[in-house]
Amino acid sequence: MAKFKKNSHLILYRKYSSSSKYVMMILCVLVISTILPKHARFRFEYEKGKIWQNKDLISPYSFAIEKTPEEINADKAEVLKSVLPVYQNNLQLVQSELEGYATDFDLKWNTSGVNPRLKDVYKEVGLAILTDVYSQGVMSLSKKYQLYATHYNFNLITGNIAKQVNSLEVLSTDSALKYAEDQLQIHQNITNKAWLLDIISDHIQQNYLYDEQLSDKIEDEALNNISLTRGMVQKGELIVSNGLVITPEIFQKLESLRETYEDDAKINGNKKLIFLGQFLLVGLVVILLIVFLYLFRKDIYSDNRQLSLILLVITSMLIFLTWAIKLKIPSIYYIPYCIVPIIIRILFDTRLALNIHLLVVLIAGFVVSNSFEFAFLQTIAGITAIYSIKNLVKREQFLISALLILSSYFVAYLGISLLRNGSLLAIEWLNFVPFIFSVLLSLLAYPLIYAFERVFGITSDVTLMEMTNTNSKLLRELSYKAPGTFQHSLQVANLAEAAIFNIGGNALLVRAGALYHDIGKMENPQYFIENQNKGGNPHDNLSYEESAQIIIRHVNKGVEIARRNNLPELIIDFIKTHHGNTRMDYFYQSFLKNFPEKFIDENIFRYPGPIPFSKETGVLMLADSVEAASRSLKEPDAQSISSLVDRIIDYKLDQGQLNNSNITFKDLTVIKSIFKSMLMSIYHIRLDYNI
Repeated sequence: MAKFKKNSHLILYRKYSSSSKYVMMILCVLVISTILPKHARFRFEYEKGKIWQNKDLISPYSFAIEKTPEEINADKAEVLKSVLPVYQNNLQLVQSELEGYATDFDLKWNTSGVNPRLKDVYKEVGLAILTDVYSQGVMSLSKKYQLYATHYNFNLITGNIAKQVNSLEVLSTDSALKYAEDQLQIHQNITNKAWLLDIISDHIQQNYLYDEQLSDKIEDEALNNISLTRGMVQKGELIVSNGLVITPEIFQKLESLRETYEDDAKINGNKKLIFLGQFLLVGLVVILLIVFLYLFRKDIYSDNRQLSLILLVITSMLIFLTWAIKLKIPSIYYIPYCIVPIIIRILFDTRLALNIHLLVVLIAGFVVSNSFEFAFLQTIAGITAIYSIKNLVKREQFLISALLILSSYFVAYLGISLLRNGSLLAIEWLNFVPFIFSVLLSLLAYPLIYAFERVFGITSDVTLMEMTNTNSKLLRELSYKAPGTFQHSLQVANLAEAAIFNIGGNALLVRAGALYHDIGKMENPQYFIENQNKGGNPHDNLSYEESAQIIIRHVNKGVEIARRNNLPELIIDFIKTHHGNTRMDYFYQSFLKNFPEKFIDENIFRYPGPIPFSKETGVLMLADSVEAASRSLKEPDAQSISSLVDRIIDYKLDQGQLNNSNITFKDLTVIKSIFKSMLMSIYHIRLDYNI
């Protein structure tokens, strides 16, 4: 009882809480308007190589022309070439190594095998060579500065005195050792040269040490002094005339004017009025979305949980976009914008996904640069994403969709680049890398869909696809306990899926509903003819009322089993409606024939309903009835099957079972044709009381 109250409260909240709906809408508009960047937008849109379609643009004030990133990088490269690295002459190290040489020489002299009288000569020669080496300097060349030349100039600081030296004049560790070896060759009185060279080499160290901190400081100061502008545009000066092609020079002037205008607006602009403008625009977009839902998807409009999910997805994407803009990421195209249409398409439908994607792109166009280019690229990619997963039947369609989205990005990017530059060589292919990352990130839609399903109680095509796996726990149990019912469900699934595919509808949903519509028969499978063997019929020992109630009860039992196994409400709807509120005519007519004098309540022989309320549930009812009745044909042929299909469907129509299903007479003609052609191979005999 408590569970029923909880579910009833949830249904009331979902379907009838208009105040909650309005609160969510206003909250969504306020959040989006609050987080969007608060700066005025430059009124003109322009692209390099295009014609200026607006009136002549006169500079409203004087401003500096900013350099392009390429020009700034070129200036930086020139500055870095002219900045000299700094090396420190470590005199303490020199003194330490000379003293260390003298000590090592005395300790190792006895191993030299040289006449003791030559000790001082050997010692002085080695000391002179080491002193000469350190006076020339020993250093290691920096690969950073070798990018510009093999040898480079540098500033050498000795004490507090700096002088400019070229690395060509200085020794490396290897060349210092070679120099010492050459010097020893000059001294003829040094007979054991190898012994002395070994001691000298132990004390050759780099005494010119690179001062990275000071060098970087000098580089930073030089880079900071680079001018970021080149020239000025004076107030009243003509920037571009109507009909003139926007050259790179004019484009840079326009960019500089836009930057100046927006910077000035940040300082002097009224942020409250900017917020009001954003509030009006975002509010208009949200209202259009709500109107669309009210006119075309009233089921979503009435369901506050589904509506809150849609508003959450929209708000989250725009928050993420704003966050990326504030972080100044290298490219706005790193953002996986196609996640929105993918999620909405899988959780809802194609029309809603396209509508929401277009509205979100329109809002984003007010906060990104090159808004037309952005809107074009994202619209094309979003449409591709939606179309590529129109019928989701396999998981690999996500990867196929990603490849198609990437291909659409590539074609659009190539087209825009050719239109802008007029040359293949001028295309900056590295700028396409963000699109690749964006497409890879769009695959995050899959786990997000799972999370949204769990949180908001929505059933996606992915879940339906998993449910149609006949190896699932519940379907395995059905095939074991009621094998005949399981085979019947498979036949109904095939019939219903083919019919809904041809008249338009969710084929995957119909198939899932068909596979589970009779799971209530697992409780008493022997009371249903398709599960009976050639032995006795348990209905022979029951009254007609009892038999009817057992057969009818499989609907409610099916609902109980479905809820116990956490099946989605979408599937439970098929269980409830697959018989509508039709009458169990076999037992009812049998009762009237055998007990004409007795009064009986007809509702005892009638299913609880409700009647089907969608194309999908309506088609399943027809497929279930036709497949069950076809098993009772003793000698099935084209004529008998055709008559049977016409009779069953006309009967359901006359009983008003399809009044709420939105199935047209044209649809019924198609459905009949499909059922007749598919039933030609079915020859099983079955009694009519399960209709």
